[in-house]
Amino acid sequence: MGPVPPLLLFHAFPLDARMWDATRDALSEHVRLITPDQRGFGRSPLGTAVPSLDVVAADAIALLDSLAIDRAIVGGCSMGGYVAMALLRAAPERVAGLLFVDTKAPADTEEAAANRLAIAERAEQEGIVPWLADTMLPVLGSAAVHGQVRGWLEEQSPATVAWTQRAMAARPDSRDTLRAANVDTLVVHGDADGLMPVSLGEELADLTRGSLVVLPGVGHLPPVEAPDAFAAAVVPWLAERA
Repeated sequence: MGPVPPLLLFHAFPLDARMWDATRDALSEHVRLITPDQRGFGRSPLGTAVPSLDVVAADAIALLDSLAIDRAIVGGCSMGGYVAMALLRAAPERVAGLLFVDTKAPADTEEAAANRLAIAERAEQEGIVPWLADTMLPVLGSAAVHGQVRGWLEEQSPATVAWTQRAMAARPDSRDTLRAANVDTLVVHGDADGLMPVSLGEELADLTRGSLVVLPGVGHLPPVEAPDAFAAAVVPWLAERA
């Protein structure tokens, strides 16, 4: 039995690393937890790179290098899961395990990609307050967390929102990448997710031959909406990685 590898978690769009705060202590008792603000969000600068989740994955690899971490359990919620998949494509040797939270493997449909590009243009033209939160909050979780999530969302930069929507619209399908992965995987999914049905979490578990924990009555952001239930799903799995 050795130490559990560090856990690198990526946040959902359009939030920042604060979305992990309510579960941070519970996870940190069992693992070295690393929760960066992704490019442009929170305190992280956007820079001038062409929109691509591969750029965000490269940022994460550079972070691991700076921390002298060879391999980590990598995961994320929603968009954060897409970033974890991009990191897995770029550097599978750095991935000791995968933790996916209310996310999915397929690329966007043409309609979904077009909607992202429209949101990007609107963000650049109008800013994001209040329309982006008004649009997203109904599918992001229960009303109990709407005030907190709106506050985080509306602090983000419209330029970052636009960049990231374009990056997500361009992301490839990750199903073959996940089929080829040979690491322990946990999928956690809220069954009241208004954005991504549980069937997408089931597909992830099938692709990775991983475990699935479904959280009843929980929406798209389990670490925010149900931090205790989220930690209860993740901590036993982490303990098995030692």
